[in-house]
Amino acid sequence: MSSAPIAAAHARVVDLARRVLAIEAEAVQALADRLDETFTRAVDLILASRGRVIVSGIGKTGHIGRKFAATLASTGTPAYFVHAAEAAHGDLGMITANDVLVAISYSGSSEELLKIVPLVKRQGARLIALTGNPDSPLAREADVHLNGAVREEACPLNLAPTASTTAALALTDALAVALLDARGFGPDDFARSHPGGALGRRLLTHVSDVMRSGTAIPQVGEHALLGDALMEMTRAGMGMTAIVDSDGRIVGIYTDGDLRRSLASGCNFSTAQVVDVMKRGPQTIQAGALAVEAAEMMERLRISQLLVADPAGRLVGALNHHDLMLAKVI
Repeated sequence: MSSAPIAAAHARVVDLARRVLAIEAEAVQALADRLDETFTRAVDLILASRGRVIVSGIGKTGHIGRKFAATLASTGTPAYFVHAAEAAHGDLGMITANDVLVAISYSGSSEELLKIVPLVKRQGARLIALTGNPDSPLAREADVHLNGAVREEACPLNLAPTASTTAALALTDALAVALLDARGFGPDDFARSHPGGALGRRLLTHVSDVMRSGTAIPQVGEHALLGDALMEMTRAGMGMTAIVDSDGRIVGIYTDGDLRRSLASGCNFSTAQVVDVMKRGPQTIQAGALAVEAAEMMERLRISQLLVADPAGRLVGALNHHDLMLAKVI
C-alpha cells in the first residue's frame, strides 16, 4: 500500500478527533453560558439535606453518575450510587426521606428511573434531575432540573452518547466543586479521605513519623574534638552531626560540606574542637510539623539535613532527604 492512502487515512483520523473535541468543548461552554439560579437551587437543596445524596442512572449516564457520587463522597458530601434497575429490585430501601436523589438521564424518559421516582418522592426524598430535555417526564417531576442539553453528539451518526455525557460529567463536577467550596472543604479534609494517595502522605505525614530519634541521632557535645565529631558522623551515616550543650540544646551543626572546608583550610583534626568549625544557629523544625514542610524548607535553604528541636531548642530528632524519599513525601 502506497504512503498516500495511509497519510490520507491518518489525516482523517486527526480531523475526526479534532471535530469530536471541538463539539464537546462547545457543549461544555454552552452549559457555562446558560447556568442560572436553578444551579444554586440544586446546591442549596443538597446543603440543606440531613441525609445523603443518592445518584442514579443507567447506561452511559450511569457511569457518569458513579463518578459523580465518588467525587461527592471524597469532597465532603456523603453520597453513593444506586443503579436505576437495581433500585426497583430492593436497593430502593437504601433511600430515606432525608436524602436527595440526583437522577441522570439525557432523554429524561428512562423507564427505569421513571419507575422509581414516584416511590422516592412518596418517601419524602427530594429530586434533582439532570436531563437534556426540560419538558421530559423526569424534568417535570424534579424539584430542581439541571439542563444538560447539547446541540449535537460528537458521534458522526449523532447517536452514541459523547457530547451529552461530557456535558453531564462537567455539570456534575461543577456541582461537586460548588458543594466543596460551600462546605469549606480544604486540603486537610481531602487528605483524610485519601490517606493512601500522594496528597494524603503529604498532608498526614508529620516530621515525628519520619525523623530519626534516640541513638540514631548523630550528636556530640560542644567541647568535643573535631575527630570525635567525624566518628559520630560516620556512625550515624547522615552526613552531619548536631552539636549540643550540656542541656541538650542545639548550638550548631557540622556537615559533609563543613568537612570539605576544614580539609581545604588544613585544619588539625586531632586538636581542633568542633565548636570552632561548626555552623552556629542551624535551621530546625519541630516534630509536630508536616513532613512536607521539612521538605520545602530543605529545598528552599538548599540543605540536605534538618535537625528537629522541641520548643526549648533541645535536640529530639534529625532527618535528611533520604528519609523523606523513603516516606514518599518527596
